[in-house]
Amino acid sequence: MTDLLGCVLVSLLLLMASVWIPFIGPFFSLLTPLPFLYYTSKLGPYEGVKIVGMTLLLVGILSYVTGTFQLVFFCLEFSLLGFFISEIYRRGFTFGFTILWGTGAMLAIGAVLLLLIGLSKNMGPMELIHHHLQENLRATIRVYEDTGLDQEKITQVEEWAKAVMETIMRIYPALLIIGTGFMVWANVVISRFLFKIGNLKYPDFGPMDRWQAPDQIVWVLIAAGFALFLSISGVKWLAINTLLVLVVIYFFHGLSILLFFLNKYHIALWIRIGIYVLIVFQWVFMVIIALAGLFDQWIDFRKIHKKSVSE
Repeated sequence: MTDLLGCVLVSLLLLMASVWIPFIGPFFSLLTPLPFLYYTSKLGPYEGVKIVGMTLLLVGILSYVTGTFQLVFFCLEFSLLGFFISEIYRRGFTFGFTILWGTGAMLAIGAVLLLLIGLSKNMGPMELIHHHLQENLRATIRVYEDTGLDQEKITQVEEWAKAVMETIMRIYPALLIIGTGFMVWANVVISRFLFKIGNLKYPDFGPMDRWQAPDQIVWVLIAAGFALFLSISGVKWLAINTLLVLVVIYFFHGLSILLFFLNKYHIALWIRIGIYVLIVFQWVFMVIIALAGLFDQWIDFRKIHKKSVSE
């Protein structure tokens, strides 16, 4: 009962943070799978199902009282993700497969929920997304109108917002995959510390500074690059979204290379923080790190391929 109440309380706080806390609140809600992951791994899958059901019931009551009905869908999606990752942990997959299967499960759950919501409103999934973006665009324009700007500037803002919305709709699949993968990665990484505190067995993923992207996906990158030169709009759309996802994968590959050398030379914590801040705010460093991840399979910066061959 204590574990059940703990999971329900923590998940409710994380979900409500997205409503109560401005700007940074949604980032807390992305960690909602953590309590379900932790307590399902601790108590077992049967108790995990009970925890998910009890939490959904309480969130449903709370959302009905407060009028925040979207919390039910978030809770369902995040709780199932935490439950699914705990099952992946139990089967002993590698770090890469854990992120892959977790991301795939999250996307599948989200697609089903999006389809159900769209059917209730007689809309398709992409039409529902487009409608949501248009509502946000109108809300933004109304904010600028209330500030008393002249009509010419409001028209410029409206045209700029429409161009941004069209770009987002074009690369929305890639943004969705990247965002989902990042959320799964964050929960997997943070759960390591929670498992250590709770004396739970965390999967042996090996050193994180040795992780590398599969060598085979470079051919997908090359094929997507050539597909950009084709005149078929559907193929170009698929190529752009594929390239964006692969660039992010190679960026994390490059980050593991950076982490390897930071650990090798015992770089101080404050210097590491400065490096990470530069990476976040300077896109040039992001590009360099992604290129390092791409060319690592040929250059072998960490000299780990030679060791594996000799072994």
